[in-house]
Amino acid sequence: MEMKTWNAKAGEVERKWWVVDATDQTLGRLATQVANLLRGKHKPQFTPHVDTGDFVIVTNTDKLKMSGTKMQDKKYFTMSRYFGSVRERTAQQWMDKDSTHLVQEAVKGMLPKNKLANGLITKLKTYKDGSHPHSAQNPSAYTL
Repeated sequence: MEMKTWNAKAGEVERKWWVVDATDQTLGRLATQVANLLRGKHKPQFTPHVDTGDFVIVTNTDKLKMSGTKMQDKKYFTMSRYFGSVRERTAQQWMDKDSTHLVQEAVKGMLPKNKLANGLITKLKTYKDGSHPHSAQNPSAYTL
């Protein structure tokens, strides 16, 4: 009997929608679970080079927390390519301005650094409060 390796095809994968509530969740632990859902590592047909992941909606990002004093100490850097353009913001400043950015950056850092990750990050939807416009997709609640 001949054994053959089976590979998933992107068109044959059934994608689910998940809702994750970020209330009182630690950023890193939340991001690892979301990254695994986006990649599809929870599915038996997971294939590393094929997008087999699901869509993930993260709500209540304003109620996120970080351990220790990371809210004040952790710094995020942005820059254009001009001299003197490096800007730094703490996690607390990002929480005040746009808390969804923190979740996006944390999850993006946990995805592979290749062309596949560009498509994976588009399946992540983040919202500051508990409401979202994706009720037509019938998302299931995902508990952490």
